[in-house]
Amino acid sequence: MPPSKGPRGKRFMESPRLVFLLPQAARRLLAVWALGSAGLVAAQGAAPVAGAAPERGVNEWLMRMHEASRQRNYVGTFVVSSNAGAMSTARIWHACDAEQQVERVESLTGAPRSTLRRNDEVVTLWPEKRVARTERRDSLGVFPDLLKSSGTAIAEFYTARRTGSDRVAGYDADVVHIAPKDGLRFGYRIWSEKKTGLVVKLQTLGGGGEVLEQAAFSELQLDAPLKADKLAELMAPPPGWRVERSDAVKTDAAAEGWALKASPPGFKPMSCYRRRGSAAEGTVQWIFSDGLASVSLFIEGYDRQRHLQEGLFAAGASQTLTRRVQDWWLTAVGEVPPQTLRAFAQNLERRK
Repeated sequence: MPPSKGPRGKRFMESPRLVFLLPQAARRLLAVWALGSAGLVAAQGAAPVAGAAPERGVNEWLMRMHEASRQRNYVGTFVVSSNAGAMSTARIWHACDAEQQVERVESLTGAPRSTLRRNDEVVTLWPEKRVARTERRDSLGVFPDLLKSSGTAIAEFYTARRTGSDRVAGYDADVVHIAPKDGLRFGYRIWSEKKTGLVVKLQTLGGGGEVLEQAAFSELQLDAPLKADKLAELMAPPPGWRVERSDAVKTDAAAEGWALKASPPGFKPMSCYRRRGSAAEGTVQWIFSDGLASVSLFIEGYDRQRHLQEGLFAAGASQTLTRRVQDWWLTAVGEVPPQTLRAFAQNLERRK
């Protein structure tokens, strides 16, 4: 999930959801996506449907969507927009078989770029620079990355309710409202294709129900005749290109000397990485998730020449908090309300 113009920590390892399209400009990109103004989207809503469908709980809805993204081949054009005015478009190919999930995402806006993923292996191709960047992202789930953890605690913090039906890119879809039970997370409005469960449109909602960010297919072909092996062949960098390999290595927050006195309810540590061998050497990324929302804490040594501004910044659904912590500099990034990032920052402590 992609790349952006915010604090330098975001370029270290983008959040799964945005990782495909755009550099955080509308949230790390994928931010994730859409067309039209947020006001228009909010005004349109979804048409009510006659007749009641079987009620599903939040875990049932999410598992149905998650499995659809793993089990279906599809090709489509995806559009992402935020209430800040940022917009990005990409072409997506997804193929799967018994052993692998393969995706290709071709950016249609901004600098030319292709991102290809086979399971946890990711290659990003920059044709203008003739550069290929390879890395492993074992925390990156299949698109859309709605389930970042395997626990069942999501139902403790979110409710799900089917609110109607609509059509997106020519497909009938159930409209599902996932609402948070507290003020520490955002809500979601999700359009789930009726037959398969595939997410065809997604809105991230603020506390007042306003649309912070939207992602939607403008065109989609389900069960496309794709072969995972053939799609994976495109991951090989063309002859003569420079290949850059990610130098992020797995580590443990405690081993790095960091701990949280308490984490916001529902958020659990997922993984931790350290950057080596570059200008960002020594940066630690500690990733948390409640199953839907994710937060990354980027921690590096304080440098008065570079770390000039503490504060809170917003771009669509993505929030960024920067703060000095003793001799360290914290950049907290997440698709969560500002108070959630403040809670992480206030509870972060150095233990060695």
